Amino acid sequence: MESTRQKKVSRLLQKEAADLFLRKGNEFARGKMISVTRVRISPDLSVARIYISIFPSDGQEDIMKGIQDHSPKIRYEIGRKVGKQLRIVPEISFFIDDSLDYIDNIDRILKS
Repeated sequence: MESTRQKKVSRLLQKEAADLFLRKGNEFARGKMISVTRVRISPDLSVARIYISIFPSDGQEDIMKGIQDHSPKIRYEIGRKVGKQLRIVPEISFFIDDSLDYIDNIDRILKS
C-alpha cells in the first residue's frame, strides 16, 4: 500500500512526464500518441517506474528503446520542473502499459 507521500510524488511525476511527452513527443514518436498511464514509486522515493501507452501500438519496441535511451534527458527535464518540490529526483525507468491492447483483445474475443 502506498503512503500519502508516495501518492503525491507519483501524481506529480505523472503530470510532469505527461506534459513533457505532450510537448516533446515528436522527438520520440512521429505521428504517435504517448500517454503516461501510471507511475509507481518506491517507498524511499528513489525509483520511479513510469508506465506509458503508445497509440497506435505498432512499432512500440523502437519507440520504447528511444525513450529508454533518452531517460537521463527526460529525468533532467522533469527534475527542472519538480526541483523545488523534491529534494532528490528519482531514478526513472519506463515500461509499456499494454492494458489497452488487452482490453481490445478481450472485446474482439467477445464479439466473435
